[in-house]
Amino acid sequence: MDYELRHKYRGPEGYIKLPDDNTERQRAIDDVLSDHPSSDDLLAGVVIQATSKEIQAVIATGDTVTIKGDDLKLGTIALSDKAQPKQQIKPGAIIRVLPSDGRWILAQMPQVEAAFVALDAHDGGIRALVGGFDHNRNKFNHVSQAQRQPGSSFKPFVYAAALEKGIMPNTLVNDAPLSISSLETGSQMWEPKNYDGKFEGQMRLRTALAKSKNLVSVRVIRKIGPRYAQDFIQRFGFEADKHPAYLTMALGAGSVTPLQLATGYGVFANGGYRVDPFLINKMTDSKGTVLFEAKPTRAGEDATRVLDSRTAFVMDSMLQEVTKSGTAASARAKLGRNDLAGKTGTTNDSHDAWFAGYNPKVVAIAWIGFDRPTSLGDRETGGGLALPMWISYMSVALNNQPQEAREVPPGVVQFDGDWIIPEFTSGGGSRELQ
Repeated sequence: MDYELRHKYRGPEGYIKLPDDNTERQRAIDDVLSDHPSSDDLLAGVVIQATSKEIQAVIATGDTVTIKGDDLKLGTIALSDKAQPKQQIKPGAIIRVLPSDGRWILAQMPQVEAAFVALDAHDGGIRALVGGFDHNRNKFNHVSQAQRQPGSSFKPFVYAAALEKGIMPNTLVNDAPLSISSLETGSQMWEPKNYDGKFEGQMRLRTALAKSKNLVSVRVIRKIGPRYAQDFIQRFGFEADKHPAYLTMALGAGSVTPLQLATGYGVFANGGYRVDPFLINKMTDSKGTVLFEAKPTRAGEDATRVLDSRTAFVMDSMLQEVTKSGTAASARAKLGRNDLAGKTGTTNDSHDAWFAGYNPKVVAIAWIGFDRPTSLGDRETGGGLALPMWISYMSVALNNQPQEAREVPPGVVQFDGDWIIPEFTSGGGSRELQ
């Protein structure tokens, strides 16, 4: 709804002719509103009076509501003389209204969709699942069924692969223009760009992830090899055929479901174990006989370790940096916690906006986009669209929960102001990647 309220008004959902007789008028209004059912608090109404400063509309309860002032902001053009006939708000127009602190706001039924899923990082139990805006309008479950490009939210899995090839958080990588030939891409010449179009030269890998620098990610996967990265990401539950072994994998050009992404981030959250998500814990009949009971695997107990604990720790520290100084810094500020980690994601032309994040107990994924991939807008990003959903959920999920510090596993040491894993490095110091 926040997204819709700050974007273009598409116009009323239709128009009816209002009879002069009050009884007939109410009957006509009732008939048309029955064809425009409410969606939770988003109610349909029929306009009976309209000026540039105020609207009066009858809603399904029979009440007349008044919208005025800033609450009419969405319909500014639709209430002006410049409005196109199909966009004009006038008596007989069928509109949507939303209650807000005792007032009513002019709104519209969203065309954009969203998904949210939260898992217990320890055993994969699903704590929250929102598959879309309204099940009555669209029964497609975006959490488990929508295959979407993850964008930069996929970078941590490639970076984890790089760690085990000796590229550490303090490795210097060049954030500079890059031209890749058609022989290397398998199709045509490619010149990747950063989201902001800027280049900042040499920077540490940690900083590059926090700032979501695309040019650095491409250089990293070029160094370790796309085939190696493709094999590595399967540890997290991703399907190889959905992530072709090309350099574009580093920028999240493959496809995932939000549930798959949650499973993958759970590996970072719990220290390296893959736990399968489950929705139903137990089913019994009317006599109490157990018909079904889930048997989840648990991190640190019987779950399969898919990632070295040292790699998981160092990646976790880098993902914490994203919420400390990077594209998701507002998470720590608004939640008042230091045990948060995650990554924003925005795909080409802003078709998909993501935030994937966690604390050691809960991992949650937020996504927003159109079912038929369309730009969300030039300035719409994962940090602006998906992160607020995540923060809203975590403010409840982590309320009154103590902060959790991570234990440093054996084999991880501090060097040059950052964590490194000596076993994976050749000399133990900073390396440079051109």
